Amino acid sequence: MEQRRSSKLNVAIIHPDLGIGGAERLIVDAAVELVSHGHNVHVFTAHHDKRRCFEETVNGTFPVTVYGDFLPRHFFYRLHALCAYLRCLFVALCVLLQSSSYDVIIADQVSVVIPVLKLRSSTKVLFYCHFPDLLLAQHTTFLRRLYRKPIDFVEELTTGMADMILVNSKFTANTFANTFKKLHARGIRPAVLYPAVNVDQFDKPHSYKLNFLSINRFERKKNIDLALSAFAMLQNLEEDVFKNHNTADVTLTIAGGYDKRLRENVEYLEELKSLAERNGVSDRVNFITSCSTTERNALLSECLCVLYTPKDEHFGIVPLEAMAAYKPVIACDSGGPVETIKNEVTGFLCNPTPHEFSLAMAKLIQEPQMAKKMGENARQHVMESFSTKIFGQHLNRLLAYVARSKED
Repeated sequence: MEQRRSSKLNVAIIHPDLGIGGAERLIVDAAVELVSHGHNVHVFTAHHDKRRCFEETVNGTFPVTVYGDFLPRHFFYRLHALCAYLRCLFVALCVLLQSSSYDVIIADQVSVVIPVLKLRSSTKVLFYCHFPDLLLAQHTTFLRRLYRKPIDFVEELTTGMADMILVNSKFTANTFANTFKKLHARGIRPAVLYPAVNVDQFDKPHSYKLNFLSINRFERKKNIDLALSAFAMLQNLEEDVFKNHNTADVTLTIAGGYDKRLRENVEYLEELKSLAERNGVSDRVNFITSCSTTERNALLSECLCVLYTPKDEHFGIVPLEAMAAYKPVIACDSGGPVETIKNEVTGFLCNPTPHEFSLAMAKLIQEPQMAKKMGENARQHVMESFSTKIFGQHLNRLLAYVARSKED
């Protein structure tokens, strides 16, 4: 313990919006773990709704300061990226002008803050790249391409200014190299730091209801309609799938982050409800918006399996949470889940089609003991490779390395 405290660092973390999502979960875990290693941690953000956030951001584990929430998030539902840049730049300027000094500042998602933070030469900047933003943005029209061109250029330029770059998976590391070719040519290689999950929050489940669970933000890129379509297709499979169960016994719960300020969240939820209605399964599908951590854990405890539907997801924290809760996961055979799910051991990796997903779902309905066995394997797998303790140890070593380079 004394050895930990002797290398105590002052750490600032800058994150755009402390809502509920995978990126936010990682930032919160990073802050909690760094505090546990004896560091002073202060989180800065442009938005923090205490009614819609992770509990650790309001329970006093570390201070959270909000700067610039008065700045617009968009102009008539346009220019989201530009507004995000301006809001984060404002946060960075406020941090820079503080009397407090920081040994290391961790930033993620918005790289434009890096050159601002580097104005204070005594501070090292660690940038966590969840995924290149230019690949997430739309470039569908001439005007959008014109608008995005300077933003995409600035993203690569400023990302390369960080003292250390981290990514969330080998998949993202490869994407980083293929996207930021100039950085790759300069020999800049990001290190992989897998996100983690607190396994202690999940108790061993007491029941395995015939309920499939989908947890994701209500965004179209999360491909939640795949879960709905696969669920609807179950009733068209051979009758022997349900020889011991009535189809009405099998249900689907769709839960996830929902922000009524975001038009896509509102529209996509309505689209999903309409899809359930058209497929004749609306009476067996339950939608839950922005459930708390306690509610989410209760849903995980009672379900048979978790459906994770994003295609080419750069990592995906939900599969880890599901496996930590002793539940198998059915996911797309691409992106980060390939690195976290052991196919046919802790779940199933499938082609992203309703037919493939429904076949995997049917196996677990027919053999509930398989779901239980996979769940046991999944829990052990997460404890060994993806616990917050392992994550914290790796992050602490990386931070110490960056701090030493400062002294050198």
